[in-house]
Amino acid sequence: MEGGRAEGRAVASDGWTALSRPLERALGARTANAMAKIGLHTVGDLLLHVPFRLAHRGELMPISQVCEGESVTVIARVTDSTLRPMNARRGYILTVRIADGLHDLSLTFFAKGPRPLEYHERKLAPGTVASFSGTISSYRGSLQLTHPDYELVEDEQDVAKLQRLIPIYSATERLPSWHIRRAVETVLPSLSEDDLPDPLPAAYRRERGLPSRYEAIRTLHAPDDDEAWKLARTRMAHEEAFVLQAALAERSREARTRLGTAYPPRAGGLAERFEECLPYRLTAGQRAVGEEISADLAGTAPMQRLLQGDVGSGKTVVALRAMLQVLDGGGQAALLAPTGVLAYQHVRTIEALLGPLAPVELLTGSLTAAQRRASLARIASGQAGLVVGTHALLSEDVRIPFLGLVVIDEQHRFGVDQRGAIASGIHTLVMTATPIPRTIAMSVFGDLDVSTLTERPANRAEVSTTVVPSDRGRWMERVWERVAEEARGGGRAYVVCPKIDDEAAGAPLASVSETAAMLRDLPATSGIGLEVMHGRLPAEEKAAAMARFADGHAPILVSTTVVEVGVDVPEASAMVILDADRFGLSQLHQLRGRIGRGSRPGVCLAVTSCREGTPAMRRLAAFAATTDGFALAERDLELRSEGDVLGASQAGRGSHLRFLSVLRHRDVIDEARRAARAVVEEDPGLAGHAVLARAIGGLDAERADYLERG
Repeated sequence: MEGGRAEGRAVASDGWTALSRPLERALGARTANAMAKIGLHTVGDLLLHVPFRLAHRGELMPISQVCEGESVTVIARVTDSTLRPMNARRGYILTVRIADGLHDLSLTFFAKGPRPLEYHERKLAPGTVASFSGTISSYRGSLQLTHPDYELVEDEQDVAKLQRLIPIYSATERLPSWHIRRAVETVLPSLSEDDLPDPLPAAYRRERGLPSRYEAIRTLHAPDDDEAWKLARTRMAHEEAFVLQAALAERSREARTRLGTAYPPRAGGLAERFEECLPYRLTAGQRAVGEEISADLAGTAPMQRLLQGDVGSGKTVVALRAMLQVLDGGGQAALLAPTGVLAYQHVRTIEALLGPLAPVELLTGSLTAAQRRASLARIASGQAGLVVGTHALLSEDVRIPFLGLVVIDEQHRFGVDQRGAIASGIHTLVMTATPIPRTIAMSVFGDLDVSTLTERPANRAEVSTTVVPSDRGRWMERVWERVAEEARGGGRAYVVCPKIDDEAAGAPLASVSETAAMLRDLPATSGIGLEVMHGRLPAEEKAAAMARFADGHAPILVSTTVVEVGVDVPEASAMVILDADRFGLSQLHQLRGRIGRGSRPGVCLAVTSCREGTPAMRRLAAFAATTDGFALAERDLELRSEGDVLGASQAGRGSHLRFLSVLRHRDVIDEARRAARAVVEEDPGLAGHAVLARAIGGLDAERADYLERG
């Protein structure tokens, strides 16, 4: 009893369902508080906190897998124990040795007197098998568990129980695995099939031999054997994939039911004249993708298309041609960039490509009040057909009356509120220079048609990449000599740092201010014009710095990652990335994409203090091995968790993929995609699939953020 009400099934007066019931009501305040610290607040949260592995009686977890600082649960046999007074201070210490047959580990218990320790000594007699939970520490070079929680394993007399599998949960030192197991055992018996309605259609389950949601949840926590447990996990992966794909299919269907304005290509119009004036021929890929987009714009169903292509593949030219097709039809087109630097760069690039064909309007948050008023007036009157801007374009006072196309560059940098400000019924082209593996594209952008540019324009130079150990003095000298050679030889050199100045908190990393000062004093680079670039600079200073860098007055630019995307300086031929291990693979690839954009060969030097064999060094080795962004995207997926790739943590309650792995479950995603689309086509609005509709409605805000992109 707690609070005057018997524990057990939720009642109607609670106002909660069986799954939404707070753990405080189901388990008591003390246990609920402990559960809350690992993100578990309701019965539903607890049920989806499933064991990450199963242990077998007599099959002990390898102690060799434990690492210092980790909270672990190990199952092992006691080999011996010693109780003695401590030497250096008052009190007693009990040391218990446990082993799994190959390795051993020390447990230590402290007390002022011997009596509390004698209790543990009796329970942990030699030969006893138990599970031990705690945080691994090190003492005199040996790993140990201090004051671990433990639960005896071989104190059960029932033979059937001795054969039972032991679920091992992700836990903490204060909330060991068996505490979670006991909590699950408390709430699970009170649930029925009705409490766990199934979003997976029965026919889908039957065709694949999958259990119901209720059966799967019960099996995950109390399996009869390994195969049943694996099947239950697979079933839950199918559910996640199916709900996600059904949500994407619903959004895609809804988008295509809205009527927009058609902008068919016009003979002799701006788009055609633009292509004729280009100083180079479009690649076959650019032509093919351009035709797909042109056909979309010619229809009244609003285009919802993702354009992906590696850095330097020519996405901007394709997008600009689409924008001009809209202008030919009397509409306006807007390009949204995530930063002011990138918006300004887009304007420069577009003006250089267009010449006198059409003016371009820039709208960013850094304009003066007078400049903003004038810009807003030109946009609202329709005089400005091509508009480039940051999130300032999405402000309430911006009126684009004839808006026909929105191009979103580097879509992942816009928040859901910003993207939601784009009116429905407008053609939308979403661009990304971070190549997306097919399963990621299906899982995140399944409501968009996908076009891919795989060719690099013929005039692009090759870029070589070398990983440089920061502790090799002569190598580092050569890095700066190489920068000076490129700068003095007519090239441009980026030097990228992970932080702005030395006041920033955290590890001792290279900063823009420190590096710029060092290069000004270094004999190899002294006397060479140098500019700095980072997010704290006013827009005018950023623009001036970029201009001096681009025209060669300051051929060295020391910068943070504000130059990561879209900055286009054809003469740029060298890049040094300091503390390169601090950046992800896709970000490294984006940075490297700033060089080799003209005819000069590029050299990229990734400086790191990481040692061989570490995950960070493996990532850098993959980066240096290829400039193929699609190959790097697949490698990135292998090296990192899917949650990182999707932009969502895999830990705790916030994760939106608990069972589905886009790397391991490609076939599951394929099957779910086909079946979910068929269901949505047969039953628009999902009137006959109420549980599936509720599951889609219950998607967390982070997942909805991804689904609503574009």
